[in-house]
Amino acid sequence: MAKKVRIDPDLCVGDAICTDIAPDVFYMGDDGLAHVKEGMETAGDRADVQEAAEQCPGSAIIIE
Repeated sequence: MAKKVRIDPDLCVGDAICTDIAPDVFYMGDDGLAHVKEGMETAGDRADVQEAAEQCPGSAIIIE
């Protein structure tokens, strides 16, 4: 079963590290926070998404 990925908006600090590491999964919204692109919610198994979660300074990337 694919792991789901989401961003906790309360933890996101908006530094965009995730969009640098996995730009096809994450994007920066008009609110200055990172978001998961539509259709990419099940990308949690990908190595770049895992790396983005590890590098996130706010620990905002949640992989379930």
